[in-house]
Amino acid sequence: MKKLEKGSKKLLNAWAFYDWANSVYSLVIASAIFPIFYGALFRIAEIEKVTVFGGEIARAPLISYTTSLAFVFIAVVTPLISGVADYLGNKKIFMKFFCYLGGVSCIGLYWFSLEHIYFSLACYFFGLVGFWVSFAINNSYLPDIAFANQQDKISAKGFSLGYIGSVILLLFNLAMVMKPELFGITTDDAGSAEIKAMKYSFISVGVWWILFSQYSFYYLPKGNKKESPKTNIILNGFKELILVWHQLKNNVKLKRYLGAFFVYSMAVQTVMLIATYFGEEEITWGSDTERTTGLIVSILVIQVVAIFGAVVTARLSKLFGNVKTLIAINVVWAMICVYAYYVVTPTDFYIAAGFVGIVMGGIQALSRSTYSKFLPETTDTTSFFSFYDVAEKIGIIIGTFLYGFVAQITGSMRNAVLFLFVFFMAGIILLFRVPKEKKA
Repeated sequence: MKKLEKGSKKLLNAWAFYDWANSVYSLVIASAIFPIFYGALFRIAEIEKVTVFGGEIARAPLISYTTSLAFVFIAVVTPLISGVADYLGNKKIFMKFFCYLGGVSCIGLYWFSLEHIYFSLACYFFGLVGFWVSFAINNSYLPDIAFANQQDKISAKGFSLGYIGSVILLLFNLAMVMKPELFGITTDDAGSAEIKAMKYSFISVGVWWILFSQYSFYYLPKGNKKESPKTNIILNGFKELILVWHQLKNNVKLKRYLGAFFVYSMAVQTVMLIATYFGEEEITWGSDTERTTGLIVSILVIQVVAIFGAVVTARLSKLFGNVKTLIAINVVWAMICVYAYYVVTPTDFYIAAGFVGIVMGGIQALSRSTYSKFLPETTDTTSFFSFYDVAEKIGIIIGTFLYGFVAQITGSMRNAVLFLFVFFMAGIILLFRVPKEKKA
């Protein structure tokens, strides 16, 4: 196939379409179905703890520690992969590997059980790894496939496609979970057709992810090959991060932006990871069915609103510039944290979900494209985006740990949400320190 030119419509669409392929993981697995499924397994078994590595551990810390460990692994492997990819000139092969690893792991969640906890947690772990590493590699393509004046728009389009695709699949999964008999789904070993439907939803995510990613893989280039001796390739991945760090010292705008991004992204990603758990524990639901329906509906509200949020944010950035728009979005996030402290009823939770949706899509898309715009002229895009993603992952590790720590010592997840308010305010202050540039 003839290599597509940078900025071509077909190439841009192929890149954006990977969001359509993999975003079903972040919605169905990370945000909606799996947290509910995970809690239901413990309720059905009428236990709160399981034995892992010879010790008993409660369900919440167990999944929290597994998630943190996965992000530690991601933070280590991402720079390693990026360095190897740049030196070999083929980052697409790594993107494929982690895409397939994530997709197969999602399918493996069908067999998730408390009786086979090690295999179950491994599937959860590698699903998380596959999603984030392949997503990081896809992000690194942005300056390769799009010119600076195209990046805000195509970044927003990618997130919008992701929201649309994931909502479509979640609606299908929601129908299966709420009306399993319509799909011929009978009771499983635990006597719950609803649980079995959730398991089928995990398979649907893996199949969707692998199937639709083929369009992106067909058109995306292999990557830029470095003209350097191929020695110590593994260590070169980390050397690239050091080189990026040194380059940041001479690029005040990029350095200050990354500092701000690190702080506010820490809060954003923590909110996204704990939103469903917060809703399950702190909101006054009725029956288990009402809880399941309410949580999934709230996630759907976030996704639908986020489609418009990403598009509107891209337009606002053209009018006011990227940094000013990011400051405004962070102000809204800070206000949401204060509001969440007082959320009690399902209606309150839906309202909060709506506001989260408005700013969630916008802050993700604009953060990605702003970083791409601020990069110096280089073909070493993978290493620069690896640095970006490592910063994000370290932020997630710190954010989720501090959130859990505050919730534990205060005995309330609400206090932990207020704690995130501090991160957003710090992010706003740091964004004001980014050197001003017209529409940037």
